[in-house]
Order: sequence, then C-alpha cells, then structure tokens
Amino acid sequence: MNILITGGAGYIGSTVANLLLDRKHKVSIIDNLSTGIKKNIPDRSIFYKCDISDKKKVRKILKKKFDVVLHFAAFTNNDESIKKPKKYLINNYKKAKFFLELCIESNIKNFIYSSTAAIYGNNKKRIKENQKTSPLSPYAKSKLKLEKFFFKKKKDINFIILRYFNVGGIEKKLRCGFNINNNTLISNLCRSVINEETFFIYGKSHNTIDGTAIRDYIHVIDLAKIHFEFSKKILKKKYSDVFNCGYGKGISVKKMYNIFSKVSKKSPKVIFKGKRKKDISVSISDITKLSHEIDVNYKKAKWLDLAKTSIDWYRNNKEN
Repeated sequence: MNILITGGAGYIGSTVANLLLDRKHKVSIIDNLSTGIKKNIPDRSIFYKCDISDKKKVRKILKKKFDVVLHFAAFTNNDESIKKPKKYLINNYKKAKFFLELCIESNIKNFIYSSTAAIYGNNKKRIKENQKTSPLSPYAKSKLKLEKFFFKKKKDINFIILRYFNVGGIEKKLRCGFNINNNTLISNLCRSVINEETFFIYGKSHNTIDGTAIRDYIHVIDLAKIHFEFSKKILKKKYSDVFNCGYGKGISVKKMYNIFSKVSKKSPKVIFKGKRKKDISVSISDITKLSHEIDVNYKKAKWLDLAKTSIDWYRNNKEN
C-alpha cells in the first residue's frame, strides 16, 4: 500500500507510520510540526513539512496517487479548546475539510479518520457507535463536525471513522511517542513517579466506585494494528463505517495511579483537586462492532505494559 498520513509526527500517527513501514508499506507524512515531534518521524518515510491547508504544496504531494489517507492532524488539548474554541474549529474542522476536498479533487477515494469518544459526552453505560452524540468541549465538537463532513461525501468516497477512547503506552522499540511536556493523565503520572512529584487528581466525587473518573485506555500498539487492518479492508471492501476503539474495560484515575506506582516502585503524594470544567465522569467503549469486523483478541487490558513503556519513554526523553 501507498499511504499518506497527516499528523505523522504526532504520538499515534508516528506509531502507525512505523508499524506500516515495518510491514513493508510505503508511507508519506504531512506535518507542520506545530505540536508534532520531529524525532517521531521515521527515517524510512517521505516527510513533507507543510500545513494541510497549504493548497499549492498539498496538491503537489497528492500527485503521488495514494491508496489510503490516514488523517490524524488535529489539536487535541481539551482544556485549551475551552479557552480557545475558534482555534480548534479552524484547525480541526475548516483546515481539515479544505484538505479532504483537495484529496477528493485529486481522486483519492479511501480515508481513515482519527476521531474521538469525546463526541459521546457523559454516559454510565458502555458506549455503542449508534448512541446519540453529545460533545461537551469545542475539541469534541470540532471532531464531530468533521465526521459529519465525511458523511456528506459518502457517495464519492470510502471512509472509516475510528473513535478513540483513551490511548497510552509506547511501541517496544521506543522509536516514537508522546510529548512528555503535555498535560495528559499518562504524562502527568510519568512525571510524578519519575520526579517523585505530587500527583493531582481532579475530582473525587464522580459517580464511580472510588470517586475518580473512569476511562477506557487502549495500548497505542493495538490502536496502530487497528489502523493497519482497516487500511487493508477499506481497499478490499470499498465501504464506509464507524467503530469505537478501546478495550471495553474501564480503569479509574486512582487505579491507574496505583499501577504506575507498582511499575515504578514509587508512591508520590496524591492531592485531590476540584473537577475540571466539562470533565466526563465515565467513558467506556462497547467494541462488539469492532470485534465482528476485525480480529481484536484482547484477553486482558495491557495496562501494566502501558505504564512500563510510558515510563521508559518519559525517562529516555527527559534525559535527552
């Protein structure tokens, strides 16, 4: 396959790029490096430093006739989106829509879109793909808006929308990973156990077993494999659909802290703070539909490996 990846210097995009290259496929990457990490970009890929809204450059790149476009490029900071909603609307929707229209103009037919479970909002039950959407943040709203654009173009293209729940872990060779300075739960846990800093938990009165928020974390390698399988399948079946990506199992913030403490053998102090604005209490995927479509043999959630590889990545990049 000849694959084009937008946002390939990012955490998930670069992991998918490496997996595709390991399996002998051709990968080109577009990234403006506004949030991506240059060292994440595989040497074996063809890299174009440009914005997806750069009409002249993008049109030239698209002449390469790609089999599938994997669209990861987006701003993903939920808290920032609340403060800067226009920034997220422009980047995640308007620029992405413009890029996709250029792709369609260039006769590219197959797309895989990196969406988010944040479009569902709060829900106490396992979330199915046909559940009513209720995005709480401008970030989630921008991602849902682009989903709707795909559906408007359904007669002209094939697309797979993958709604990620939460993602963690690093591929085993530690070739690429997350920005250690970001403010995600995984980064904060790594920072806390490695530097032995206080760990802050936001909210202890969520309607959950231990009062802390519950999330469904999937290992980034399993997520990369899902992208690989759908890249093959969309070329074969020429269809469009939506799938949740998770383990179908929830873990609380407090339990995740305990796992990171166990792996690192460090137990930094915990301080509880108030709930964050528009924070979701429980978000767990129903992956029945995904399991029927591709082989996702998750016998157990890989949270220990998720913690170990994340800590290794953080430590290695802190020292560099």
